[in-house]
Amino acid sequence: MGRRDRPRGWPPTPEPLGVDLIDNHAHLDHVDRVEDAGDSWDTENGPTTAQHLARAREAGVTAVVQIGCDLPAAHQTVELVDAHPELLGGIAIHPNEAPLHAGVREVAPDGLEPDPREHHATSLDDAIAQIAELAQHPRIRCIGETGLDFFRGGEQAREVQRASFRAHVALAKELGLALQIHDRDAHRDVIELLDADGAPERTVFHCFSGDAEMARLCADRGWYLSFAGPVSFKANDELRAALRAVPLGQVMVETDAPFLTPLPHRGRPNAPYLLPLTVRSMADTLGVDPADVGRATAQTAREVYGPW
Repeated sequence: MGRRDRPRGWPPTPEPLGVDLIDNHAHLDHVDRVEDAGDSWDTENGPTTAQHLARAREAGVTAVVQIGCDLPAAHQTVELVDAHPELLGGIAIHPNEAPLHAGVREVAPDGLEPDPREHHATSLDDAIAQIAELAQHPRIRCIGETGLDFFRGGEQAREVQRASFRAHVALAKELGLALQIHDRDAHRDVIELLDADGAPERTVFHCFSGDAEMARLCADRGWYLSFAGPVSFKANDELRAALRAVPLGQVMVETDAPFLTPLPHRGRPNAPYLLPLTVRSMADTLGVDPADVGRATAQTAREVYGPW
């Protein structure tokens, strides 16, 4: 079957593992925008958050950390965690958002032109101040995702990203919240900044993408690694080696929905109900029962974020 012949709609619900799972990182504000995926819920504009959470429960996914990492998404995240007890929230200004708030308009290394929106008229300092205010909500338990993205940041953008990252690290420590890190093509710089400024007590590398050496370094510092769909991709042997290199008690699992859908549905939209697929892939890598991975990662999520 060629790429053009592959199914494009929402994948089928996987078999539950028989234990409660927690999705450490999802963007339900984006999932709601997936309108052209041929969904099977028979709704006009794609499944609602409530429908996604109901389907997640069918798959054994009983709790989700909802991440809002631009100003509109941060405000929506507060609304979502108020409306749905299955959700806790994390909010931040994403490293690719920060330069737009700072007026940087350079072409990124990936060749993309900057695409400022109305909310980017807010200065970066004011945007982070809004995050700090929203983070007072009792169901916001995480500052993130924040960090560095050198794939989409040129020299000007990288300086802004560093300043924004440092401000978020300080905010997480001030509020006593966990920190979720976005690290793309910036492993050394992220670790150097965390070492220099002092990482929050609960620091999580969302969608970990480093190798085994980096994984061991993070684990030695007491940080947590969260694995997503790419751990199932055939070419990612280094990522699977990283998973094997760290104690299971410092590991979590996520969808990053609607992105990074695991095999066998890569290329189709992702959602929390597909989390069992990544858990099974992780269990295969570790040579353990998937239920054991599910229990361990859920327990770690509760330790990091507190009770739902």
